[in-house]
Amino acid sequence: MEIAEVSVSYSNNNKEKLKINNSKDSYNVLIACWNQHIIELQEEFKVLLLNRNNQVIGIYPLSRGGVAGTIVDPKLVFSVALKCNASSIIIAHNHPSENLTPSESDKRITKKLKKAGEYLDITLLDHLIMTKEDFYSFNDNGLLT
Repeated sequence: MEIAEVSVSYSNNNKEKLKINNSKDSYNVLIACWNQHIIELQEEFKVLLLNRNNQVIGIYPLSRGGVAGTIVDPKLVFSVALKCNASSIIIAHNHPSENLTPSESDKRITKKLKKAGEYLDITLLDHLIMTKEDFYSFNDNGLLT
């Protein structure tokens, strides 16, 4: 019987790293990488990966769903963060309805990811709900405590 070998690799060719200082910085980085043609059509979930100095390592497009939701698998969120040696993450998803109010499901997954990150020493800094024009920050609104 042959058992497959697992390989882990990481490379980052970015010489200049963007630094995240606040939720507006996060929104600006994320919205620049969002497909503007489908932001009002289909829900997507992305992970912004940061080093210890809150500099952007990269953005991982985790999932794309339908009009009312998408799947967020915590194992995938943190497998990517670990593979990139991220010290912290910011998660984001869009609401095609343009309603920036967090749903109960949004609150539950945020709490779950925050707790999982604590076990792995990967800090969840924020969760943004995004539209073309605006955003809602869980951190700015005290929902990450």
